Amino acid sequence: MSKPLVIVGAGEFAMIANEYFTHDSDFDVQAFCVESAYLKEPTLEGRPVIPYEEIETRFPPGQFHVFVAIPASQLNRLRRRFYEDLKAKGYQFATYISSRAFVWRNAKIGENTFIFENNVIQPYVTVGDNCILWSGNHVGHRTVIHNHVFIASHAVISGYCDIGESCFIGVNTTFNDYVKVGESAVIGSGALIARDAEAGKVYVGTPARAVPNKSSLDVDL
Repeated sequence: MSKPLVIVGAGEFAMIANEYFTHDSDFDVQAFCVESAYLKEPTLEGRPVIPYEEIETRFPPGQFHVFVAIPASQLNRLRRRFYEDLKAKGYQFATYISSRAFVWRNAKIGENTFIFENNVIQPYVTVGDNCILWSGNHVGHRTVIHNHVFIASHAVISGYCDIGESCFIGVNTTFNDYVKVGESAVIGSGALIARDAEAGKVYVGTPARAVPNKSSLDVDL
């Protein structure tokens, strides 16, 4: 039996999420919603787009699931804001795991998390709430990915790593075993993280080094 779902967002990721939920899940997308100041069209993909301010009256918690389909905007802070607001309103969140992903039986996957095709999630991995793992990543055994993280495609995260809250992990990045990445770090595309990475820093290169005098909060994602 399908579960009614409202997608928060009306951009590219929202449309992609709609495709996956519609064709590869037991959720039934009923509508999209955005804050009224950003509402441009009344419909999207054949479904209504409603003001976010009306979500509780038109699609009440307890009757509808929600999914916040916002990518890494503002270093994940925008997605986190909506997630925490909807959680306070009492909504249940949808999580999507592609039927073409490999997720071992004892891995723990949080709510409002989206795992695309060809991800490999090994034993004893934890993926937190409100995370996005784009296609083709490897997450090694015992690794912990904390809440609100965005991982672009083809990252290789080895075993026993710890990825802090709100990090952005770029495409084709590589992490050695036991690496710890502090919260809100940005790991640039193709970087090799061979040692621990500090919170709030931007790392680039092979092996990766922090960019001097640059905060990850200044990065325009």
